[in-house]
Amino acid sequence: MCHGSLPLVLARLAARAGLVVALAAGCLAAHAGEARVAVATNFLKAMQALAPAFTAATGHTASISAGSTGKLYSQVVAGAPFDVLLAADAATPARLLEEGHAVAGSAFPYAVGRLVLWSRDPGLVDGDGAVLASDRYRRLAVANPRLSPYGAAAREVLEARGLDGLAGRRIVMGENIGQAWQFVATGNAELGLVALSQVMAPGQEPGGSLWRVPPELHGEIRQDAVLLAPGRDNEAAHAFLAWLRTPAAQATIRAFGYAAGQDMPPRSVP
Repeated sequence: MCHGSLPLVLARLAARAGLVVALAAGCLAAHAGEARVAVATNFLKAMQALAPAFTAATGHTASISAGSTGKLYSQVVAGAPFDVLLAADAATPARLLEEGHAVAGSAFPYAVGRLVLWSRDPGLVDGDGAVLASDRYRRLAVANPRLSPYGAAAREVLEARGLDGLAGRRIVMGENIGQAWQFVATGNAELGLVALSQVMAPGQEPGGSLWRVPPELHGEIRQDAVLLAPGRDNEAAHAFLAWLRTPAAQATIRAFGYAAGQDMPPRSVP
């Protein structure tokens, strides 16, 4: 081969290589799908970080709908087209499985939540939560215990401290844990029993002041994921649940203040 034809040959090879890459990318795009993920409010920030990483790893996308676990349950039962539920408890996925709204054998723990007493005021919350019994605040924000597992945990903490009489006098109740956090963040309540994940960002110390509530003061906030009936044949939904259990996803979950589901001892699920 003469040297004069070498650039032409290289150009042809490069063009063919480019065509292969383009075909591969087109093939990936053709098989990419969307997982419609219903997310408990406490996990929204973590999910917003997980979604683009899921797309980068698999080519699939995840659309997000957030709300209290109780409200999301009602929407699923009413026929909302969600493929996956990331609940704030284990009971709701189990109930959906029992009622036939979710795929048998698909539930597993993806995170364990932590409850904190939080204030924007750096000097208000002490190291053991004694401020709850003081007159140093006017309002305490909690989530609705009938709709939110974090609200139920907050109620248990108040009962354990002998403060359940605060209800109706000093408590402001949000529909979900996101609204309870907003009450404190906007100054409508000086204190809030909220999720640790709401007041911290990966690699940063939480602002204000907080008391990490000892887990023995309330039931475990085990958060289960489950494949819902509409996602039974959705490849992207299956891929998302599989990816959620990878070391990369679990590391992100830990970075947002949770214990990862893989840290829990194995337990049989429906």
